[in-house]
Amino acid sequence: MAFTRITLALAAGLVLAAPAFAQTKLKWAHVYEPGEPFHTASVWAADEIKKRTNGRYQIDVYPASQLGKENDINQGLSLGTVDIIISGSSFAAKAFPRIGVTYYPYTFRNVDHLLAYTRSDIYKELTAGYEQKSGNEIIATTYYGTRQTTSNKPIAKCADLKGLKMRVPDVPAYLAMPRACGANTSPIAFAEVYLALQNGTVEAQENPLTTIEAKKFYEVQKHIVLTGHIVDHLNTVVAGGLWKKLSDGDKKIFTDVALEAAAKASKEVAARESELAAVFRSKGVSVTEVNTAEFRETVLKNVPFEQYGYQKSDWDRIQAIK
Repeated sequence: MAFTRITLALAAGLVLAAPAFAQTKLKWAHVYEPGEPFHTASVWAADEIKKRTNGRYQIDVYPASQLGKENDINQGLSLGTVDIIISGSSFAAKAFPRIGVTYYPYTFRNVDHLLAYTRSDIYKELTAGYEQKSGNEIIATTYYGTRQTTSNKPIAKCADLKGLKMRVPDVPAYLAMPRACGANTSPIAFAEVYLALQNGTVEAQENPLTTIEAKKFYEVQKHIVLTGHIVDHLNTVVAGGLWKKLSDGDKKIFTDVALEAAAKASKEVAARESELAAVFRSKGVSVTEVNTAEFRETVLKNVPFEQYGYQKSDWDRIQAIK
């Protein structure tokens, strides 16, 4: 009888302990700040995946480059140091150049056009190409914001950028518009941009309005010019090693949750963007519109798609999306 009681107790203990052994711990990394929608949506997604899988996955989210800069976390997908990341297509293009066409200036008309692209055949084709080359899986895309220009001098047309000392990320597609218009670009580290603008090391920079607000660039720039040259986005990417291990049911849960999280963050970013021109004007900053068609034509004339490994046929298919 004593033996039976002990055996039952041990068996019960094993049953109770089973979920702990079955739980898989994962790392989700990105470079954005804890207060930004990209992080809050990631935390929501991690919690939601845990709920929908009955606790089988515990996902810890690491913001603000805690697990490395964007290049590091992209490499980490293959190295096994991260399991899920949020990252731009400019980094995905290192494995599959064609997907980078989405960063060519004036590819997307607005956020609605970008989101329509994420439901299109060309999106499926480009993400499949990336997945084939990298082994990793893109499961969702989030609107990051539309990149605008700030400057300490008025800009009314493309030629006004000629000779302007302008901070631009050292990514080929980001450099396309400023260089086509004649700017003297400088790849200053993002964390140093405010000081560089303040002390005159550079006279201008480009980023979405939400970033201009978050980093307080409006404090050290007199003009915000709505060039709208790149409708930017981020991909939610799952490491190939993890994706292969997931059951079809879990793949659906991860994808469904990532799509919902992307929709939440996209909506928040777009809503805040729509308010910011008025906010900046209230702070005494000049906010002006320009003829973006002139900027677009200058880029198309001076920046061949092929030099980046892009295909104009892909760009044309995106343009045709309604």
